[in-house]
Amino acid sequence: MIEPITSDATQAQQEPDSLQAHFQPHISADEIEQVYHLKRAQPLLQVFTALFHGGFDGVLVRLLVLRELASDTASPSFTRADINTRLGYLLPESLETVLMRLRSNQLLAWDAQQAVYRVTPMARNVLSAIDALLALGKEEDNSDMGFLLSQVAGAQVMGGVTVDQLNHLLGRLVELTEEFSDAIASGSEFRLRASQAKWHMACDWVEKGSEILRAITTDENADSATHKAAQAIGRAQSALLNMQGMFSRALNQIERQRVHLGQSGLSTTDIKRWLLQHEDLASLAMGAIDQPVVPLFITPAEMIDVAETELMADRVNTTVSNGLPSGEDAPTTVSDGPAMQQELDDWLARLSDFAALGNFPSVAEEAPKTIQAHESLLPASFAVASYRASLLPLLGDADEARLQGATAALARLPVTFSPQDEMVQLPDLEVAAMSLASLTLSLNPEGEKSDE
Repeated sequence: MIEPITSDATQAQQEPDSLQAHFQPHISADEIEQVYHLKRAQPLLQVFTALFHGGFDGVLVRLLVLRELASDTASPSFTRADINTRLGYLLPESLETVLMRLRSNQLLAWDAQQAVYRVTPMARNVLSAIDALLALGKEEDNSDMGFLLSQVAGAQVMGGVTVDQLNHLLGRLVELTEEFSDAIASGSEFRLRASQAKWHMACDWVEKGSEILRAITTDENADSATHKAAQAIGRAQSALLNMQGMFSRALNQIERQRVHLGQSGLSTTDIKRWLLQHEDLASLAMGAIDQPVVPLFITPAEMIDVAETELMADRVNTTVSNGLPSGEDAPTTVSDGPAMQQELDDWLARLSDFAALGNFPSVAEEAPKTIQAHESLLPASFAVASYRASLLPLLGDADEARLQGATAALARLPVTFSPQDEMVQLPDLEVAAMSLASLTLSLNPEGEKSDE
């Protein structure tokens, strides 16, 4: 059975009431504002339908043919021989079908007098929009704001930014804010760090879009709806930027609650990160069991033999003593691991010396009042250095400072801990690298040390 090729416009004419079939009987489709705007754009929408209707393979071939013809700027027209030469890697039947579809939907224009094809202006506009979207898709934009912002920027330059374009950008900002709020509420360190990286990228786009929004809000020719949408975007951007403190507090809370495994210096986060690097976790169990457990089965005959042996065996009467056993000295044990309390006291003494500008490593009497954190943590073994590093977030913690004990004394020291996202390589025998951070002595306005 062979069906003739019909354009989408012809199909629309054959089915005049097909749109009304999707609406309630008492509602007329023509009374809805969005339907009116979409019907006005019917020629453009039919172009997209012609390109993207059907399976992916057919869509790919149509875009391939149209992009190949549009990329040739040497001549504005193509004969059929030129097209056959340029697209000689396609089967003639497939090429003929694609050309017929593009021609019937006003993507290619046929000049009968000169017997040549031409790419229509509408086709070039559609390809330009698709190419812009594909180009932004190649870049690393996890926030998915680049294309929306580029559309607003281009429309602003041309003086034709619409409320719908601004609303699309506003909707994306609201979605990102909700996504980041959910990540903070989840309490998952891995989800928090992934969302924080996405937040930094979104903030880069916000910074680039601030000038555009400022131009829109100061434009006297813009209508009230455009001004209102731009102001809503500004408020959404402010809410997004204010989430930096929320991320920091959530990560600091996780850092204080981190569980370390014995004296190894490793934490549960390190174990989870190591497990996530393995695609097949079941492979880690290979070789863990030498051989499977083999169950032993016995027949009733063996069971009877064992029972007779137990019944006939002579039992030795033993006297049960009801008295208490004689006392023994408790065995003496020596702990092989270092005492954590002693380590904490030594660490507190080192930081107290720094707070008093005393004999701290690499800190002279007139040296700057800021040092790198790794200078205070080392030299030490990996386990001790990790233990000391886990105590750094307690510096300046108001809640911890109200308590009693060594950690509370540590929190009350006039030292500020400032972590960074970078890593620094260290010439140490046990610690290869460490997060870059600094310890700063807190001073009051008169230049004196704090009395806290």
